[in-house]
Formats: sequence, C-alpha cells, structure tokens
Amino acid sequence: MEASILEQTKAQAQVLLPIYNELKSEFGEEKATSTMHQAMEKWGIETGKQINHMIPGNPVERIAIVTPYYAADNALDFEILKQTTEEFEYRVTRCQYAEHYKQLGEPELGYRFVCAHDFSIAAGISADLELDREHTIMQGDQFCHFCYKLKK
Repeated sequence: MEASILEQTKAQAQVLLPIYNELKSEFGEEKATSTMHQAMEKWGIETGKQINHMIPGNPVERIAIVTPYYAADNALDFEILKQTTEEFEYRVTRCQYAEHYKQLGEPELGYRFVCAHDFSIAAGISADLELDREHTIMQGDQFCHFCYKLKK
C-alpha cells in the first residue's frame, strides 16, 4: 500500500527541517530560505507535470480530481464552494499538515515546505491554470481558501 500524501509530507519534514537548519547555520537564514524555496518550487513544478500527464481533463478538472488525494488519511476537512470546468473553489477548515508543523514548532517552515508549492504545482500542470489563495491555516488563518481558474 502506498503512503498517503500526509504520511509522505510528515516523512519529508524529518529530512527537510534538518537540511534547512544546516543550510541556515552554514549560509544564514536568507540564503537557506532562498535555496529551499527554489528547490521546493522545482519539485512542485515537476509534481504538477506528473499530475498533468497522469490525470485526464483540463487543468481545473485535474486539480478537482487530485484534491481528494491530499485529503486522504483524514488530512483535510474541506468543502467545495464551486466546481465547473473553468473554476474549482474550495475551503479547508482543518488541516493535519498545519497541525503537524505546528507540533514541530515550525508553522512558517510548514508554509514554505507544504503550502507555498501549491502555486508551482499549478504552474507545472499548466501555464493556463491560475491559483488564488489569500488565506491559509498554516499562516494562522481560520481556513484556507483555494480558487483555481483557467486564465482567460
């Protein structure tokens, strides 16, 4: 049985946090943050490209199909607000990814390692896919609000 995305994310944190801390002690916080951001962005784009090739439909439909995988293992409580072939909007009200990084005492790094690459995943799926997300639980909001749209 394959590990859920939540289990994979928890395992990644065990590797990413020590690497980040080592980079920070060696090169300073700004360079460590920049290096990790670049690496995570490249990883997100590659993940998006994989989704693009594995999942049928247009870019918005692909996101709608893949989102429940991120919620597997009781990782997210979310409600779909709008779903069409051109727009997929939903709100997350509970997030175990955020809870995990909060338990580690690293919610800001959780945002950088988990949430920030949602944009690069969207870019990897398609240059025509736009993500608007102004609220995240990882950054202290009560919910995450995702709105994926096809660019016009």
